[in-house]
Amino acid sequence: MEKLKTHFLSLIVPVFKQEKTILRDLKQIKSILDKIRYHYEIIMVFDGMSDQSYAKIKNEKISHVKTLAYMKNQGKSYAIKLGMIKAKGDYVMFMDSGMEIDPNGISMLLEHMEWYKADIIVGSKRHPVSQVNYSFQRKIFSLGYYFLVKILFGIKVRDTQAGIKIFKKPVLEKVLPRLIEKKFAGDLEMLVVADSLGFNRIFEAPIKLNYNFSTITSAATFKSIFFILVDTLAIWYRKNILRYYLHPHHKPISPKYLKYNKA
Repeated sequence: MEKLKTHFLSLIVPVFKQEKTILRDLKQIKSILDKIRYHYEIIMVFDGMSDQSYAKIKNEKISHVKTLAYMKNQGKSYAIKLGMIKAKGDYVMFMDSGMEIDPNGISMLLEHMEWYKADIIVGSKRHPVSQVNYSFQRKIFSLGYYFLVKILFGIKVRDTQAGIKIFKKPVLEKVLPRLIEKKFAGDLEMLVVADSLGFNRIFEAPIKLNYNFSTITSAATFKSIFFILVDTLAIWYRKNILRYYLHPHHKPISPKYLKYNKA
């Protein structure tokens, strides 16, 4: 397909302990991006050197793929923020690795960006035409979290946590320096900060999601839920009590032992 020069897409993919599937997943993502209308780059951010994921991708030298890596695990939100800082596209997207969200939805989010002339497009499990397969327990938690976010922040988005979103670069230039969350509620914080700064053209797009785990009964998952709630309340406190997100902040993040390889 002949590429248009109207936009350039940067896709950020955070990676943690996925050496068994990461190469296959990357090739699938790349095959989809090869078919979109725009030129693109993929930035793989390896959140800690805990396995051979980084080595597998680095050794392949795949075109349009850049890698970022650092020694110690910092959390998904930290990895996404770092990738966004390095992105050169005027459209900047992130998508969770692991392929629980079908990467074919990338094109749908791009089309919604154009249709709505949006600041941000959010992949949403609650979009009327989304195809979602995950457990009843997770649906209950997700619904409860939606109502909590609606009460605390009033954001007109029904799903803040699905791991695929796209932003205009000028939005990120204002939002990124103000972000604090590193792990559990980074998606929400991005939307809260953008909305606080007046970037309120935020719309939802459908996704296809197939969640691999059937229950939320493990101690680790309950611990994650607890920290999501704690971080959500911390965002509310920073927004409404400290008014932190309206202050000018310009502190960059610079992870120790960072490795950055261009395509």
